[in-house]
Amino acid sequence: MGLLPLYFFFLFLSVSSGEFSSQVGVNYGQLGNNLPSPKQSVKLIQSLGAKRVKIYDANHDILNALKGTNLQVCIMVPNEIINNISTSQKLADSWVETNVVPFYSTTKIRYLLVGNEVISGSPKDIWPNIVPAMRKIKKSLKTHGLDKIKVSTSMAMDVLESSFPPSNGTFRSDIADSIVRPLLQFLHRTKSFYFLDVYPYFAWVMDPKNINLEYALFESRTIKYTDPLSNLTYTNLFDQMVDSVVFAMKRLGYPDIRIWIAETGWPNAGDIDQIGANIYNAATYNRNVVKKLTAKPPIGTPARPGWVIPSLIFALYNENQKPGPGTERHFGLLYPNGTNIYGIDLSGKTPDSCFEPLPKPDNNEPYKGKIWCVAAKGVNETALSSALSYACSQGNKTCDPIQPGKKCFKPDSLFWHASYAFSSYWSQSRKTGATCYFNGLATQTAKDPSKY
Repeated sequence: MGLLPLYFFFLFLSVSSGEFSSQVGVNYGQLGNNLPSPKQSVKLIQSLGAKRVKIYDANHDILNALKGTNLQVCIMVPNEIINNISTSQKLADSWVETNVVPFYSTTKIRYLLVGNEVISGSPKDIWPNIVPAMRKIKKSLKTHGLDKIKVSTSMAMDVLESSFPPSNGTFRSDIADSIVRPLLQFLHRTKSFYFLDVYPYFAWVMDPKNINLEYALFESRTIKYTDPLSNLTYTNLFDQMVDSVVFAMKRLGYPDIRIWIAETGWPNAGDIDQIGANIYNAATYNRNVVKKLTAKPPIGTPARPGWVIPSLIFALYNENQKPGPGTERHFGLLYPNGTNIYGIDLSGKTPDSCFEPLPKPDNNEPYKGKIWCVAAKGVNETALSSALSYACSQGNKTCDPIQPGKKCFKPDSLFWHASYAFSSYWSQSRKTGATCYFNGLATQTAKDPSKY
């Protein structure tokens, strides 16, 4: 008789924990000059049904705004101080004492990431110092009795050497033993998570002929892929990508480390030449991934059926100061004025039928016309002049036609000259990764600038 209540107690504990862990949160980026205050932003986060929030630093205004809320919080040690922290316990202690200790009693800081996609975007000299910095941060947290805070770092899919089929998932040979293995050892020892940024949009856009869009959006009812080695069957691209990391970890001897989706999402707009970036696809993907991640009982993935996958959607706002292609500035669930770009409920409880109809997508196929890169209207002229000088200094006779006496020279026309230089430079360099951005001074257009 005594075993029966105990059994139900553990069953209840397991189910309750699973329900709690399956709640979805949102990434709160701050790379915009027109965003609401932290207090307003926290209210908006709650209105979206989010239960977690991740910030990309330890912004004190935001942490204060989160006081007294029930939102679980993930903060971050910036990439640029990882090297210093990795060699100084004193500096790690100071960072924790400044950015965690004063807030912990009233703000639910539960996760701390040491760096954001360090392998993808930071100098190689930082890479070996990620785990040493994590160890020192963890030691400092323990010293202050904050053991419950899980320490990790976030990784993008580019840490894999192979991801297809999923069972062939393998970490890159240049980082597998020197960086990833120590990371997995740390996560295993501390019972932490592998924080993964997974974007089916980028995988699809690189190969739209062979990857079906509906498969990437969780919309396909007929397309299935069976991994020839594992015999696992996949019905969406998200699961394939996550399981490729599962198999990669297993290959290094760590088959059971839990995965946390640190970022996932789909852009609601982008540049003219960026296919599939539209409100319809963004709403469809995010609504579907939320349904999957909040399902009860948990769905997991083919390699880990029934596993809870904690997650955070990227991002709260469209951020107008993010560099790179147009999609980078259009991953938000909200416009900077706080209004919804499309209806979504991160709790997963609201049926799609309750939301307003979505606009039909018009850019799911490559744009076939010509595109120019021109100066954006209303930008600072001093900055525009500097950008013009930069574009002209890159060689390849980029600006020869706009020199005095040449056919495209227009006296006293900074806007025209900058537009010519931007288009010339971009057309020559876009294949090597150049974007039509120029620190926010340029934009794409399908209208021939010589006609207006």
